[in-house]
Amino acid sequence: MSAVFAALVAIFGKIGIHDIDSTLATTVRSIVMAGFLIIISLMLGKFKLWSSLDNKSLIFIVLAGISGATSWLFYFLALRFGPATGVVALDKLSVVFVAIFAAIFLAEKMTWNVGLGVVLITTGALLMSLL
Repeated sequence: MSAVFAALVAIFGKIGIHDIDSTLATTVRSIVMAGFLIIISLMLGKFKLWSSLDNKSLIFIVLAGISGATSWLFYFLALRFGPATGVVALDKLSVVFVAIFAAIFLAEKMTWNVGLGVVLITTGALLMSLL
């Protein structure tokens, strides 16, 4: 379901940013996301777990939020000027960067399967973006 909704983000986003600034579009999208997630968290009673957040977790969640916001700023900017299929294909290079960063920062092993996957994803993303 994550992949289906991610695909809809690209389609709805491409249509939505046709005549507006991509940064404004990203901001509106983020406000809607925050409101939606607050409602879901309230409905599921998740705010009572707030005390389980320690400082280290909170710092890294904030950094993840800043990274995500920055990613979406560039994503919507790219959608504004490029074809959705090419933009999404290049965005999927994040899998390649995750493999590299996970090996460096999380000491995850770079196996032959992961390495081959990285090569195939990179090749596929480049082929799709050159359409």
